[in-house]
Amino acid sequence: MSSTSAQATHKSPPPAIKWDGKNLQLLDQTRLPDTVVYEPQTNIEKTWAAIKALKVRGAPAIGIATAYGLVVAMQPHDGAAPEDFRRALKNAADYLISARPTAVNLEWAAKQMCEVAKSTPTVAALTRHAEQIHEDDIAMCTAIGEHGVHLITEGSTVLTHCNAGALAVSALGTATAPMYLAHKQGVRFSVFADETRPLLQGARLTSWELAQAGIDVSLLCDNMAASLMQAGKVDLVIVGTDRVAANGDVVNKIGTLGVAVLAKHFGVPFYVACPASTYDLDTATGADVPIEQRDADEVRAPWALPGVKVHNPAFDVTPKDLVTGYITNVGLISTDQLNVLADANINLRP
Repeated sequence: MSSTSAQATHKSPPPAIKWDGKNLQLLDQTRLPDTVVYEPQTNIEKTWAAIKALKVRGAPAIGIATAYGLVVAMQPHDGAAPEDFRRALKNAADYLISARPTAVNLEWAAKQMCEVAKSTPTVAALTRHAEQIHEDDIAMCTAIGEHGVHLITEGSTVLTHCNAGALAVSALGTATAPMYLAHKQGVRFSVFADETRPLLQGARLTSWELAQAGIDVSLLCDNMAASLMQAGKVDLVIVGTDRVAANGDVVNKIGTLGVAVLAKHFGVPFYVACPASTYDLDTATGADVPIEQRDADEVRAPWALPGVKVHNPAFDVTPKDLVTGYITNVGLISTDQLNVLADANINLRP
């Protein structure tokens, strides 16, 4: 690694979500790494805006925030007639889902909360289930790390794109979970973190949190990955995902497809780390996933011509054929073992 690689003392990043049993606070990740600020989520509109603006981001973290956000939204309705309670919850859930339709964990969590209310339409029941989703996510991240840690060997170099770390999930993250566990075991390895244009999640978040943990990380412009792989300086790619379609296609932050194509060309293993809840049984292929188009000013400012037309999709689709395997909480899954994910996903439903 270069002499400019970031080195830091061992320190965990702040949690993306704070919950005290009644009140929800979300870390505003758009202000990292300069400022650590938590915003109280006092109503459904604030939570919608936080998800939409990427103040909370990463598929599992969005799911957790959705569950807690619905608890907060339903607190004024506690004690209402069962049908009125369920109707209000369904309206709040549909509203939150509209914030980021590509992220399957958002819809997954919202549907779970509505399912709970079918039998027990109370805030207490919703609270218990939201807390269970959060606890399960921590356990899933640990399991992902345990199933993927052996992929990171002494002296190896890992490349990752966007942020699928502790800030995007809970505890260890998904793509970073094997890295954190390998580091804890004393394995010496290094990481290249793509900056991830246009919102720079890799630059602002991944490189920051890995450096906080004392992992040898170097920041990489997105267009430098090809030359690194050509030079044989990348041994492994691990990314996260917002959704895995039923056929195994992967929907992740824009730029992931390019990394996967490069990895295939240069013979670099390309792994996707995700909990089973990210596997979407109801979406046949990646082509069926609605791709969010974001504000043009994210790309324009501050250097482009004002008013110039912009194409700004938040995600792209990586075909299953480019994926080496899925590092999940139920094991290291090959592309022909998706039935394992399907069974695990069904078992997660309330």
